[in-house]
Amino acid sequence: MSDDEKRRAFVQAHTTIASPPLCPELALHLSEGALALWEATEAFEGATGLPPPYWAFAWPGGQALARYVLDHPEVVRGRTVLDFASGAGVSAIAAGQAGAKRVVATEIDPLAVAALALNAQLDRVTLDIVRDDVTARDDGWEVVLAGDVCYERPMAELVHRWLRRCATRGATVLLGDPGRNYLPQEGLEEVARYVVPTSRDLEDRDHRETAVWRIAAGPWRRPAPTVEHDEVEESL
Repeated sequence: MSDDEKRRAFVQAHTTIASPPLCPELALHLSEGALALWEATEAFEGATGLPPPYWAFAWPGGQALARYVLDHPEVVRGRTVLDFASGAGVSAIAAGQAGAKRVVATEIDPLAVAALALNAQLDRVTLDIVRDDVTARDDGWEVVLAGDVCYERPMAELVHRWLRRCATRGATVLLGDPGRNYLPQEGLEEVARYVVPTSRDLEDRDHRETAVWRIAAGPWRRPAPTVEHDEVEESL
C-alpha cells in the first residue's frame, strides 16, 4: 500500500460521512471528536508533529463561504477558483458544484490532501489539489476563497498581505470568518452573514455568527485582535 493509500485509509477509518449543517447539499468525511482524532493522528505511522487535524471539521468560515457560493453561483461560474488552506474542502467543493471552470484546493497537511481527494470523489467534483504554501505566488486565479485563517497573528498577517495583493490585481477575494482574533479592521466589505451551528468540542458555543467578506484592493494595515482570546486554540 502506498503512502497516499494509507492516508486515505486513515481518513476513512477515523471519520464518518456527514453533511455540514449549513450545506446539506455536500457530503464530507468528518470527525465527531477532536481529541481522539488528534491522538490517532500523532500515532499514525509515527507521524508525531503533523499539524492538528483541522481537515476533519467543517469550520464556520468555510461553511459560510460554501453557502454563499452555492447561493450565488455567478461569483464562480466559468471562472478559475483557488480555495486556500482548503481543509475538508467544503468551499472548494461548493465552487465546483456551482460551475467553476477549475478549482484549485491547497493544503500543506498530507492527511488533508487525502481527505480532499476523498471528499471530491464523494461529491463528484474535480479538484486540482496542490500540497504547497501558495502565499509567495499568484497564478492568476480569478476568485480566491479563504476560510478561518484569522486565528493566529503571523498567519493572519501573511495571508492578508497576500490576499490583498490578489485583490489589487483584480481577483475576487472572499474571506469567511466567525469573528476570530485577527480579522483585519479595514479593507473589508461584508457580502453575507450566517448563523452556523458548531460543536462544543471545537467552540465555546453552539452557534457562531459568521460573515463572508470581500477584500478590497489597496494598502494593508496590521490586524488588531477583536476578542480577548481564540476559543479554537484552547479547545483543540
